[in-house]
Amino acid sequence: MGRAVSVAACALNQWALDFEGNLERILRSIDIAKSQGARYRLGPELEICGYGCSDHYYESDTLLHSFQVLAKLLESPATQNIICDVGMPVLHRNVRYNCRVIFLNKKILLIRPKLSLANAGNYRELRWFTPWNKARHVEEYFLPRIIQEVTGQETVPFGDAVLATKDTCLGAEICEELWAPNSPHIEMGLDGVEIFTNSSGSHHVLRKAHTRVDLVNSATAKNGGIYILANQKGCDGDRLYYDGCAMISMNGETVAQGSQFSLDDVEVLVATLDLEDVRSYRAEISSRNLAASKVNPYPRVKVNFALSCSDDVAVPTCTPIQWRHHSPEEEISLGPACWLWDYLRRSKQAGFLLPLSGGIDSSATACIVYSMCHQVCLAVKNGKADVLADARKIVNDETYVPEDPREFCKRIFTTCYMASENSSQDTCNRAKLLAEQIGSYHINLNIDAAVKAIVGIFSMVTGRTPRFSVFGGSSRENLALQNVQARIRMVLAYLFAQLTLWTRGMPGGLLVLGSANVDESLRGYLTKYDCSSADINPIGGISKTDLKNFIQYCIENFQLTALRSIMSAPPTAELEPLVDGRVAQTDEADMGMTYAELSIYGRLRKIAKAGPYSMFCKLISMWKEICTPREVASKVKHFFRMYSINRHKMTTLTPSYHAENYSPDDNRFDLRPFLYNTTWSWQFRCIDEQVNAL
Repeated sequence: MGRAVSVAACALNQWALDFEGNLERILRSIDIAKSQGARYRLGPELEICGYGCSDHYYESDTLLHSFQVLAKLLESPATQNIICDVGMPVLHRNVRYNCRVIFLNKKILLIRPKLSLANAGNYRELRWFTPWNKARHVEEYFLPRIIQEVTGQETVPFGDAVLATKDTCLGAEICEELWAPNSPHIEMGLDGVEIFTNSSGSHHVLRKAHTRVDLVNSATAKNGGIYILANQKGCDGDRLYYDGCAMISMNGETVAQGSQFSLDDVEVLVATLDLEDVRSYRAEISSRNLAASKVNPYPRVKVNFALSCSDDVAVPTCTPIQWRHHSPEEEISLGPACWLWDYLRRSKQAGFLLPLSGGIDSSATACIVYSMCHQVCLAVKNGKADVLADARKIVNDETYVPEDPREFCKRIFTTCYMASENSSQDTCNRAKLLAEQIGSYHINLNIDAAVKAIVGIFSMVTGRTPRFSVFGGSSRENLALQNVQARIRMVLAYLFAQLTLWTRGMPGGLLVLGSANVDESLRGYLTKYDCSSADINPIGGISKTDLKNFIQYCIENFQLTALRSIMSAPPTAELEPLVDGRVAQTDEADMGMTYAELSIYGRLRKIAKAGPYSMFCKLISMWKEICTPREVASKVKHFFRMYSINRHKMTTLTPSYHAENYSPDDNRFDLRPFLYNTTWSWQFRCIDEQVNAL
């Protein structure tokens, strides 16, 4: 009959500029797809070079090496008798495009450039690429000689076209085009395209996965059809974690779901679907058929190949499934853990070191590392040879098999409690107990001698000795003495990261982990170049509220009972002297705002694009039951003063896992000045006028 088509969507852990590894993973995915009967294989966006090449896209080397990899793919026996759809940058008439290259049996069928480029948030595609603005237009592309020698073709079609096989019609979308208000699948579907493909480079954000799933399902709910989405996965060299979620949908329902978080470098999703289900679904939608009769047709590239077999009556086809979403707490447990694993194995370091204070933030970071150890042991138990090989390289033991998360944690994770005369015994005990329960190699040390030495140098030079406020010192003295403690901890963290394994007779060094959360970064409630300064930070994009919920999740799922006392303790920096042996300093009192308020300010500032006046206007309504307009005005002014005074700290912020859309990350996501007029005189005057009017 020729109606059951088998297609494959791939999620690959590609790495920017790792052409060797990227080629190997692409070939492996094609082998798996063919072994499961697929006749069409779709990979992630820009998979040949890796999505995150950034300004390396400007280099001719990136284009050259991408074509060299394409030549290897065309030559490979693995790519025979299956339509392969791969992503790479292509220069056409001296303009660089983000393209899909679709080929079959050593012949390139079509080069399809991206029409809508992602240019918001973490994306900067318009910096490197130009969108193809010639709708339904195809030109000749002159192939480079290294490709001509393989394919025997001099030119191939380049542009906005679709593929017509013997049994169906396929049309490509690339990532952002699914999110655009005028997505190509709408017009393609009206023109008779039955299979839509989408190659993505979509990263993880907490609570975002359902949006992508809903978009894919709605793409075929109105118009009918099969939708195949492939996505990159893993850390490909920066702050983002691409979260896979390869999926296949038909007529508005999911029929195959890939994992969102896993340590597999290659994941292939194959589904067999009945084309007649698409045709019968469309047949009864009269509004669709009326629109289809007037559509402007797409250029069609004829392909002498079928995605189905002629005798397929008995071939079983896939049925709809219910998509299973992770809770936010599961996302925090899995996403940053997978990101840390990629960073660890690709940086070729021997593990992590974390200054563990006994507070919520550093404890949450420790729990994420412990979750990573769980994932590694589970992957090895499930026969993942790549994960086992990486674990053996990290611990420098070719016979090692990670079976117990606590034992693996002991080998690759060092925690360090850095006490001072201002530290309480409670936090020391909490840190020690948590370290015992997760299995980390734990160090207790005291920084007082180093602090006294630094302050002593200052006193010797100036003849003045600064004092804490409780001993009669000024606020300047008080802050400086806190900062000295915090910065000494950063220096010691790096010293111990470099030499701890040396003292244990083990090779390698450790990556230093930071643990400042997204709210503290936004407010600037951290010392510049303190323990927030590290190599990487897995929680820097996560709110305090979500971290507390994650801690509760770890109590219940990892049986880490030490976290109960950490949860119940008020957050404190422990940088000021104790009063009667107990902590008198608390974070929220120091900040002049609660963490819950901070989270609201952050979302309004970034996501709602609210300046001081707009934020005030929104909050007088939101908080009308709890605050007067004058109180709201005071809170908004205080936030913007503190935010603007401390914005300079974002320029040195440790690279953090991106998890929230209100992240203040200065690198590429939240582009703002770092020298403000902190009086906000005009803006605050507008607020005052409104308060008086109310």
